[in-house]
Parts: sequence; C-alpha cells; structure tokens
Amino acid sequence: MKIIRDSDDQRVDGCVLTTGAFDGVHRGHQTVIGEVIRRANDRGVASAVVTFDVHPATVVRPESAPKLLTRLPRKLELLESLGVDVVYVIEFDADRASTTAAEFVDDVFVDRLGAKEILVGSDFNFGKGREGTVAFLESQGEAHGFDVEGLELIRRTETATEPVSSTAIRRALVGGDVEGAATMLGRPFEMWGEVVKGDQRGRTIGFPTANVPWPEDLARPANGVYACRYIRPDGTEYAAAVNVGVRPTFYDNADTAVLEAHLLDFPAEGESGDLYGQLAKVQFLHFLRSERRFNGIDELKSQLDADIAETRRLLP
Repeated sequence: MKIIRDSDDQRVDGCVLTTGAFDGVHRGHQTVIGEVIRRANDRGVASAVVTFDVHPATVVRPESAPKLLTRLPRKLELLESLGVDVVYVIEFDADRASTTAAEFVDDVFVDRLGAKEILVGSDFNFGKGREGTVAFLESQGEAHGFDVEGLELIRRTETATEPVSSTAIRRALVGGDVEGAATMLGRPFEMWGEVVKGDQRGRTIGFPTANVPWPEDLARPANGVYACRYIRPDGTEYAAAVNVGVRPTFYDNADTAVLEAHLLDFPAEGESGDLYGQLAKVQFLHFLRSERRFNGIDELKSQLDADIAETRRLLP
C-alpha cells in the first residue's frame, strides 16, 4: 500500500476514492472501501482512501473532540488489510481547516489523485464550514469529469434505525457494551499500550497483573471487568481477566484510568514472566461486571476468583 502525505510531491494517475476520518475503520467504512476497490478494479485504476493524520475535530473544536478508536498507525494497518492501493494522508492543521471544499477538490481529488470516481456516505460533508456535501461533489464532478455516488449507510442490524458510526461505537463502549462495539467494528474493540510497573499490589494478593496506562486521547469502555484476549508482540495469546478503572478499593480519588490484565496460565513453561516495557494488545470480548469498592482484601480476592472462573468459561 502506498502512503502519500500532503507534503509529498507525489501524484496518482487516476483512481476511485473515498474520503473521511475513518476512525475505527468500522463496518460502514469497510463497506464503502470494499465498493471503492471493486470499482477501481473494474476501471483498471488504483483504489484510494483520503484521510487525516489527526481527527479534524481536535483542530476545529478541541474542547469537544471525540476520543479516538484508532490512531493513525493502526488505521493505516487496517486500511492495508482491506486491500487499499493508496492512502492520502491530509496533514490537518488550522491552515488546512480553512481550505474550502472547492479548493480541496482541485488540490487533492483532481490534481494529486486524478479522481475518476468518488464514493462517500450519504451524510458526507467536507471543507471549511462543512460546505462540501454530496450534491456539491456531484456538481464538481460534472466540472472536472469524475463520477460521484453517495452510498446508503449500513445499520448495526436489519431492524436497527441508527447507522453504524464511530459515534455509535463510542456510545456502546461508554455503556460497557463491548460486544455491540465489536459487531459495529467487525472485530473486537482493542487497546494498545506499553506495560509499566504498577504498585505490584496484585502480586502480593496472588493476582499479578500487567498494568497499561490508558492514553487520554483513546476511547475506553466503561470502568469494569472484562473477559479479554491479551496478545504479546510475538503473537502469543492469553485469555485475561481485565479491570479498567480507578481501583476504588485502594484509591479514594484516583483520576487516571488504568488497564490491569491478569493473564490466565501465564507464564507457560519456558516463557519469561517479565512483560515490562512490552507492547500489549488487549481485545475486549465480554463485559463481566462494573468496577466497585470492596470491603477488604478477602472480599476482593473472592470476586477475582469468580472473575477468572467466568473468563475461563467464556474463553475456553
């Protein structure tokens, strides 16, 4: 997959493209991208995705910018896995935010990418003041010689009224509905981070954990305990009982969420038990319970035993 950035002096000689933030690269995005690839193949040109290095809201309305489902490196991995030929990365800042929709069409779609056809969701907007609608794109297509189609948004289920969207996925996560989020994503919701040394309290009570600080810019599920899949950098996987939250049994006023993963049957024979400094990939599969304060260590240990048993049942 070829990656082109705004600052590069690279061009594409014709493509079918789609454009957007593509946060999460969810099932709705996948449907549009799949159609882009199909039509590009029919035309004998490249398939292309135009996206952003940061979420545009972090620039135009930082006070209400959404938490991210995927940062750019993971987004690029997902786009490549779908079979996209070219990703054009908009380096989004205040100057780019002031670009009008017409200027954007001329600069990116026509001059840099040679668009032959553009596919977007039916609710699509772009450019300064969100002036670039599907109807606007159609008028630009008539002037510049590219076709445009606004595709119907897909829904979570046949009976659902709300389309699949990054907003809907974040809402599901806030409610702890990681299974619903996975249905919309087309894969489990996941978190990536580096394992750091914690207070090692879990080790002292017989439940050692890998501690991963939750980045402030990333979406997270409701505080609670989850049955997860923990994946090490070498691809080794473990079932894990994972707590996300502020650990109210031990801390009265913690304001930073932490992921604590207890890996079942770890370490295996011959494996190192040292995870510090390693990148952890944690896939959230099932919600077990909400986080709560316990009346002492014995009550906490009893509940942790139950959490682990339920994780084993759900992830044999």
